[in-house]
Amino acid sequence: MVHLRHNAALAAILTLTPSASAADCTRDGLLSAAHSYLAAQTAGKPSTLLLSSNFTYQQNNKVSAIASGLLSTAYPIALNRSTADTTACASYTMWISTAGAKPFVVSTQIRHANNDTSSIAMIDTVSATTGDLFFDAKKTLGYIQKEDWTDIPVGKRPSRELLKKVGDGYLDMWTDAKAADSIPWGTECERVEGSQYTNPCGKTLPRGGSKKNNGLRRYVIDEVMGSVDVLCQFDSLGAWPDSHEVRVVDGKVKYVHTVTNMRGVGT
Repeated sequence: MVHLRHNAALAAILTLTPSASAADCTRDGLLSAAHSYLAAQTAGKPSTLLLSSNFTYQQNNKVSAIASGLLSTAYPIALNRSTADTTACASYTMWISTAGAKPFVVSTQIRHANNDTSSIAMIDTVSATTGDLFFDAKKTLGYIQKEDWTDIPVGKRPSRELLKKVGDGYLDMWTDAKAADSIPWGTECERVEGSQYTNPCGKTLPRGGSKKNNGLRRYVIDEVMGSVDVLCQFDSLGAWPDSHEVRVVDGKVKYVHTVTNMRGVGT
């Protein structure tokens, strides 16, 4: 169970919305900050990051000291990808490390206050490693590195509303028997849950059964990439810190990725 102070911190994340009078939050600024995060992770030096005065670090749904988190250890990164949400002034970065005794697949949302991408207000990470749900970093890497993540052309990009609806619909499948049928599944959709691969995505879906809604949802929505990432607490199965990313191409779900930490806290 997440303590009240953790819920308060998560509420603070969701209120990190841009000010209407502030300068525009740019895609280039968001991706530059994401790249600085990756450089800090590769070096194991969070001190290189430009952090705001009220910065918060959260790992696996628990507010903690950045000095004791993943960022303080250098990890060689075999694959990474970032998306940008200029409306929420936030980015999402996925990275995979297969080397060493402790491989990782990591999902991170970075948030900026007042549309100011020159400093980072929050780093919010869900990490999975050996022992977590369907975990095998090498298999996951093999699947994801084959995917096509080129920009979607203007005029063919899904709306923000559709992307949020798809992200919520996916997480609602465990509590709502009708949620699976509300999602526009593609015929060649690939689903990677940890290292478990399913094609097409619409095969073997949950249809309700749990009374616990998957909560604490935080969104990064990128219309250019046709993607939504939702960090959450997967209460339907066990209060697990979780990331679900969905990509929509030509109005249909193309990719689904999940990163789930079954231990709940720490790394």
